[in-house]
Amino acid sequence: MQLEKLKDKFTRYEIARILGARSLQLAMDAPVLLKLSKEEIDELNFDSLKIAEKELESDILPITVRRPLPKKSEKTVKKLSEEEIKEKLEKQAEEERRLAEKEEKEKEGKEVREEKEIKEGGEIMEIAKPDDEVEETGAKSEGEEI
Repeated sequence: MQLEKLKDKFTRYEIARILGARSLQLAMDAPVLLKLSKEEIDELNFDSLKIAEKELESDILPITVRRPLPKKSEKTVKKLSEEEIKEKLEKQAEEERRLAEKEEKEKEGKEVREEKEIKEGGEIMEIAKPDDEVEETGAKSEGEEI
């Protein structure tokens, strides 16, 4: 169902209330706001709830949601145009990209600092060479003879 897109704008309770109110209107012979063909209406089985869902998905319902806030103030949810939605999504994507770049730079800086600390602390061990091992075993055998 495409109602997932509306979850950013409305709560699930508001969606249920909108669908219920519109479904009741349709059941009481209110005009359908969508231009549906006879086949589409037959496909929906003249179900007022399904028709209300289609109308809500297409953003043509003239229903305003009022959210009561503390201190008896109210906030009216403004219907966003497609351009405003695109702008907000672009800003959000830009912000996420900037955060990702910042985290990547911090990670690289941290790795460089750790490497520098290890080098300064002398904790880096050199890779053992086969020649080194031969010398050590040779020194032990000489020591045993003495």
